[in-house]
Amino acid sequence: MKQGKLYGVSVGPGDPELMTLKAVRAIKEVDVLAVPNIGHKRQTALSIAEEYTDGKLQIECSTPMTRDAQVRQAAYAENARVICEHLAAGRNVAYLCLGDIGVYASFAPVNEQVRAAGYEVEIIPGVTSFSASAARLGIVLCEGSERLLVSPVMSGNVDEILDVPANKVFMKSGKAVQELRDKLAERGELDKASMVANCGLPDEKVFEHLADIDDDGDYFSVVIVKG
Repeated sequence: MKQGKLYGVSVGPGDPELMTLKAVRAIKEVDVLAVPNIGHKRQTALSIAEEYTDGKLQIECSTPMTRDAQVRQAAYAENARVICEHLAAGRNVAYLCLGDIGVYASFAPVNEQVRAAGYEVEIIPGVTSFSASAARLGIVLCEGSERLLVSPVMSGNVDEILDVPANKVFMKSGKAVQELRDKLAERGELDKASMVANCGLPDEKVFEHLADIDDDGDYFSVVIVKG
């Protein structure tokens, strides 16, 4: 029996019209959809691709948002094991992922483990949340010789990142956005920062000035700080 193939499919940040033609084709043609679930029954990637998922067998892939590495690794290993069962049975699988699957995505460990098990994997890139957020704000991320630094807010020291002479993108800001706002205010850089939460989704919020944010922010919040 011929083995199935795993497709890592980027569905973009939220607006279904930002899905690539290649992503749509892959979703239509595979036998099984692997759907990440971060908890709270929110399956954003699936909702973006919903128009093309009718009648597809779906497997839920737990992607716990925890700093406990053992919990995360156990979940990813189980996701890879279930996917490999379908591939061994000759079924092609599409793993749906928000934004671009190569940027801070839960697909990375699954990709490694499925490849290590001897199965073929194809990655389909997509529109990142920060490119879509910049477009929504009507700004460019970088031009000429400017540098662009992309980091999750929870990673490392915010001051260290802000010290770098570059335009900055802070992804997955969530509840840390208030801390980031306060830090920028301390440094006199708050007027350089903007934010988009849930870009392209029904609950999208756009703040041209980060100073105007009205809550703790959503996990899918992108802060852009011009250098």
